[in-house]
Amino acid sequence: MIPTSDFDFETLDSKSAYKLMTSLIVPRPIAWVTTRSKAGVVNAAPFSFFNAVGATPPTIVLGLALREGKLKDTTQNLMDSGELVVHVVTEPLAEAMNLSSADAPPEVSEAELAGLELLPCTKVSVPRIAASPAAFECRTTHILDIGAGQRLIVAQIVAAHIHDDAFEDRERLHIAVEKLKIIGRMQGAAGYTRTDGYFEIARPHWPLK
Repeated sequence: MIPTSDFDFETLDSKSAYKLMTSLIVPRPIAWVTTRSKAGVVNAAPFSFFNAVGATPPTIVLGLALREGKLKDTTQNLMDSGELVVHVVTEPLAEAMNLSSADAPPEVSEAELAGLELLPCTKVSVPRIAASPAAFECRTTHILDIGAGQRLIVAQIVAAHIHDDAFEDRERLHIAVEKLKIIGRMQGAAGYTRTDGYFEIARPHWPLK
């Protein structure tokens, strides 16, 4: 038998639980999110508790925790307006994305701080980051309090903006994934990974042969 360490997550402290989760649930996609405050300040921030969860309707989820006991700007903006834009993060954008993760006060725009060019969207009032090869305009459908101040955001994608050179075959909607150099989150405060190790395994069909 392989020696195993057992952890009771119902009694484990939150820091230890977070460390184990973020070290083992990898790589995690990064949602680089723009929102707008009531005062009109455009907030930009990355989140790795994020994924796609449905296609009909196209739905994403975003996990948002407290920061120093207070709601993050993104959380407050979503509770106020329900609009967000989720961007893909590529390796050339990593430094700007990281800069936008700074714990800036609500009156400071991380988009300006990171020197990001913004473009208008078509269905939401929040602008998108021009340099990102893919941006999803979203509207919040559910905000769930999942305990300890954490919020689970469920949102529907209502439009997308994809750079033409992101396609390998535009007619077939085939994205050139390896060419884009999308990055993901790994463990620790500074761990990232590249998505250039692509491989395929044919899906089995029943009955198995």
